[in-house]
Amino acid sequence: MELSTRYTPQDFEKAIYQQWLESGAFTPGPRREGEKTFTIMIPPPNVTGVLHMGHALNGAIQDIIVRQKRMQGWTALWMPGTDHAGIATQAVVERKLYEEEKKTRNDLGREAFLARIWAWKEQHGNYILEQYRRLGASCDWTRTQFTMDEGLSRAVRESFVRLFEKGLIYRGARLVNWDCVLETAVSDDEIEYVARKDKLYQIRYPVKGRPGTFVTVATTRPETLLGDTGVVVHPQDERYTELHGATLVVPFVEREIPLVLDDTVERDFGTGAVKVTPGHDPADYERGARFKLPIINLYDKQGVLNENGGPFAGQTREKARVAVVKALEELGLLGKVEDYTHNVALSDRSKSAIETLVSEQWFVKMEPLAKPAIDAVKSGALKFRPERWSKVYLDWLENVRDWCISRQLWWGHQIPVWYDEDGVACASRTDLEIGAPHPQSGKPIVRRDEDVLDTWASSWLWPFATLGWPDITPDLERFYPTQFLSTAREIIYLWVARMVMAGYEFMDHLPEGQRCPFEVCNVHATVLDAKGKRMSKSAGNGIDPIEMIDKYGADAVRYSLVLLTKEGQDVKLAPERFEDGFRFANKVWNATRFVLLNMQGERSDGTSASAARLEDRWILARLESTRADVTLAFEEYRLNDAAKRLYQFVWNDFCDWYVELVKPRLTNANDPSAPAARGTLARVIADSLALLHPFTPYLTEALWKALHETLGEPCGQLMSATWPTGAGLAADPEALAQMQVIMDAVVAVRQIRNLTTMGDRTPLAAVIRAPRESERAVLEEHAATLRALAFLESYEIAADPAQPPHSACGVVGGVEIFVPLPDSVDRVKLKDVLEKRVEKVRAGMRSLEAKLGNQAFIERADPEIVAEERARFAEMGVELGLLERNARGF
Repeated sequence: MELSTRYTPQDFEKAIYQQWLESGAFTPGPRREGEKTFTIMIPPPNVTGVLHMGHALNGAIQDIIVRQKRMQGWTALWMPGTDHAGIATQAVVERKLYEEEKKTRNDLGREAFLARIWAWKEQHGNYILEQYRRLGASCDWTRTQFTMDEGLSRAVRESFVRLFEKGLIYRGARLVNWDCVLETAVSDDEIEYVARKDKLYQIRYPVKGRPGTFVTVATTRPETLLGDTGVVVHPQDERYTELHGATLVVPFVEREIPLVLDDTVERDFGTGAVKVTPGHDPADYERGARFKLPIINLYDKQGVLNENGGPFAGQTREKARVAVVKALEELGLLGKVEDYTHNVALSDRSKSAIETLVSEQWFVKMEPLAKPAIDAVKSGALKFRPERWSKVYLDWLENVRDWCISRQLWWGHQIPVWYDEDGVACASRTDLEIGAPHPQSGKPIVRRDEDVLDTWASSWLWPFATLGWPDITPDLERFYPTQFLSTAREIIYLWVARMVMAGYEFMDHLPEGQRCPFEVCNVHATVLDAKGKRMSKSAGNGIDPIEMIDKYGADAVRYSLVLLTKEGQDVKLAPERFEDGFRFANKVWNATRFVLLNMQGERSDGTSASAARLEDRWILARLESTRADVTLAFEEYRLNDAAKRLYQFVWNDFCDWYVELVKPRLTNANDPSAPAARGTLARVIADSLALLHPFTPYLTEALWKALHETLGEPCGQLMSATWPTGAGLAADPEALAQMQVIMDAVVAVRQIRNLTTMGDRTPLAAVIRAPRESERAVLEEHAATLRALAFLESYEIAADPAQPPHSACGVVGGVEIFVPLPDSVDRVKLKDVLEKRVEKVRAGMRSLEAKLGNQAFIERADPEIVAEERARFAEMGVELGLLERNARGF
């Protein structure tokens, strides 16, 4: 089969994916005795989502892992699905409803509005999964899950009722984060902090019974004084000694509040007096609880001042601020106003400023659930890659607060709680009828709780609910616990920690050692733009993965992302970086095409000693070491290392060296070693395609088929083939050592050509200094090979020959090569060029030496980066020595 001269992935990717789907290879077959299972649960993307580069990277990582495991004989399942994304999805549909019909959800009513969301979900909800298919994702699409499917909804209800019955779920009035736009509570983990320039206002509180005496406080939110129930000062602050026990008066509402003594106040900060608004500030809430100060709620659900706002009732937070400041100024109660930059909490969905207020909500007691999740990491049952992320996980769990799980939304899992006329709550696994007797009180049920559960209250069940829990299904027994999770750092505590807690809590039919939902949590890199900034729609710096796939092909996108992603380091990405992956895929295509054009139908393992040459033995030994290194890297989830190792083998060892070495043998019809060369080519390209398949599945699948058709061999799908085992291969240290001598000599000649700017193929004469007899023997035995690769018209070899006058020098390994310069070379100009290069390298070394001498860099930088910089410094030292030696020779 003759391949096209051009690598055009658009010609075959769609057809190959369809073949994979039709073959059923993504779906695990029937259970086999003694099988090893390997399961990955996809982090379910929001149904509102579209594929971004973070998804593309993580999708590539998961697909690479699961494809390699299938080839190793594991029964591998990659479970796909989407998350209903309560707040995000409701916001999208509400916005669409208003833009198109100028209606709100309240105009439609709950049932009609939910019907609109389901219709939107059916139309748009699987778009991101279709995009994953473009990437080459080998998920078992027959098992695709959605967090509001019937099965998962049943699991959510079961988990709620179990926790309710154990007393781990309760309802109470607590200070919560409130989104005034979406009119719902949000968790601490669903807010983001943004630096904002504001004003810091000083406000003077009159002291009751002491005309002209004031206590001054500072705040960025003067409107909240309407909810103040106290002012605190340090008991040893002499400025307020005479006011101990005094009563202050809140302007506008004339509320009398105490001046409270609190030794936690920083008396050296500002005025030393701090206003306390327990209903609208977390720190004030805790301080108010200590001193039994009353809580006053100022706002309704939309952030509008209620009746407690006095003359400002009915105004929004923003308008009230302006009005309060103006009124304070008129009363002479406004002090200094200055510019002030501080962090403001925003809802990560609506981007509106979070209001903290007291609200009746449902909470989960987290401390009992957190303990086994903490032990999982400390015992080694759960490992993080990179390991440092375990600290983020543990820090959150060891300081965990109760989880507010109720949301004032309509889209989501409605809380399965019903109330009688006295407000007695009952959680139920099945729906209860209004008017039916309450299971506990016997009184009529009058209503169901209208709130829905936090999205994460379904997502935390993902590893086992998708497999049929609460039933103990064959799938649950077969595929739980899973082995590998890959996710983003932002959801380590939002999702990862909660899944671990859920696994230990709900998988109680298993021994404790089998409850952790995954063995390894891989925290993948964050993909940044070329300037190191986060990609976002608002910044306009995102790169669309689908556009890159359209341009370069899915394999190039996958390989580029993994090649650029070193463990523990974020990725700076520009669109042109995908050319790296495309060039490599093109190289593999052309290398395979070269092999196919030189096949004559025979197939050999290439290891026959009778006709095999040194280069055959060498490339097969390099193939075996590559196979072993790549397999080990996969076992340790070091995908970047595996990708780099394969790149180096295919591009350098195979294409740059071996292919060039065997070309003369293939074109000589009488060369008895030609069959061995063809057999070696076939073996190397076949194993290389198999090793590369997890990274570049489309390309390798197409080339695998072409190779076997050319050889006249039966061919199944590569994705279902066996991972290379190294059968028939050996280390062959002798061949490796001998080829290294030849390669060193060729590289030394190329150094000289680079230094002197002589043409790559200009015939040269050389003198080779090889102190060791074994090296001289190799160079003499393979003289024809050396002459051909280095384009030498002649050379002489000796143990310690004199350096010819006016000659350039190249050094690699234990070999030195001298090349007399022809008269056509301007030696004066060459010396000047070399001296300038010497200064440039010295400057680079000085800069790098200062960097490596910086203890802060050594301590903070990733160890791999430090090692790379030290290796670069050593390489520059070798380069400098060579440049100086040649500069002195002219």
